Amino acid sequence: MAIAVSIVGLSKRFRKHRDRGILTLKSGFLRLLGSAMGRGKERAPGDQYFYALQEINLVVGHGETVGIIGRNGSGKSTLLKLLSGIMKPTTGQVTVKGKLSALIELGAGFHPEISGRENIFINGIILGLSRDALRLKFDEIVSFAGLEDFIDAPVRTYSSGMYVRLGFSIAIHVDPDVLLIDEILSVGDEKFAHKCIDKMAEFKKTGKSIVLVSHNLGQIEKFCDRVIWIEKGRIAAEGAPRRVIDAYLQYIAKEEEELYAALTEKDAIEEISDDAKRWGSRQVEIGNVQMVGGDGRERHIFQTGEPMTVGMSFRAKEWIEEPVFGIAIYRSDGVLCYGTNTHLERLEIKALEGEGRLSVPLERLDLVEGSYYLDVAVHKEDGTPYDYHHRSYRFAVRSTIKDIGIYRPVHQWVLETEQEGKTILEPREAHGE
Repeated sequence: MAIAVSIVGLSKRFRKHRDRGILTLKSGFLRLLGSAMGRGKERAPGDQYFYALQEINLVVGHGETVGIIGRNGSGKSTLLKLLSGIMKPTTGQVTVKGKLSALIELGAGFHPEISGRENIFINGIILGLSRDALRLKFDEIVSFAGLEDFIDAPVRTYSSGMYVRLGFSIAIHVDPDVLLIDEILSVGDEKFAHKCIDKMAEFKKTGKSIVLVSHNLGQIEKFCDRVIWIEKGRIAAEGAPRRVIDAYLQYIAKEEEELYAALTEKDAIEEISDDAKRWGSRQVEIGNVQMVGGDGRERHIFQTGEPMTVGMSFRAKEWIEEPVFGIAIYRSDGVLCYGTNTHLERLEIKALEGEGRLSVPLERLDLVEGSYYLDVAVHKEDGTPYDYHHRSYRFAVRSTIKDIGIYRPVHQWVLETEQEGKTILEPREAHGE
């Protein structure tokens, strides 16, 4: 396979702190005072810098589409800027064969006081097109951007969407051999996003090489031949899209699970001495509280529609007649999503003494995506609390569907037409993560 892009030993280092020198008599005095008080200690050389990218080795073949994934701050956009020449590497080498066009920071070179027409010619020439070539492509550029009625207006009068549409349209009509794209699906509206995707498909069919950075994992999997996952400035994995994306999602889920577990543990420790989070006579005391998934493991991250079992141990310090156990789910902003107890559901517990455990299996956790709290309680029938744990157990619900509200009922959409009859609509791939 012929090579379009070659990256060898690529690293990019940035300075953490920039010494601006002594600008005024006052700043000089404050610096001397800080040194006298021990605040102006010299930083170790290693503390002055951080690496956004380290030892990246990568090859992109002619006609290959490579996706770059990773969290914010992992180094994805820095990599594209190094490939495009916007930045220079600290170490390593980048080789690009053929004409390159970068869809990064669209419209960054526009002059706001001149018209869209004039900006097209200025930016097109910067990207390597001649004036004659720009005249031939001009109508196509304007049409693609959808700015026929505004092309002679000053760019400062454009909305942010119009601004980036024009920048994208200019860059993509350079007809490059290698196309670098940073978050294409965040550009413009839904209609324009479709046009961008169609244009990318045209490039791919004609054998152009594409390097695509995106948080839209569905589009990355659909569009790319190979995926690179960058984590903390290094390549964590590369290979077949589905395999790398699955590894990335598992890593993120594990980190998120650990975060929610740590927050829940912190809340549980705090509630011991926090009367706002736990109260009651403690004649019956709730001990260990768990949220368990369908796999039988304690978890804090669930998918919409998954089962969840709430389990709690308890200890009745004396003979307690007709205790009532309850649970409640609150959204992170305090909205009560659901609450119930054994008394409301006419479930009788005649008496308790000693230790035991109570479980509440929820067959489906039909909540929309978000962060939630679980409350658990045991009290008398009249509501007098024995032990109430408030906002002490955190969990999150994740979903590929970005609906709104609180509750997602199990449902379908059914379309009936004369031509097709009755059709149950199936979800298509979304444009946003």
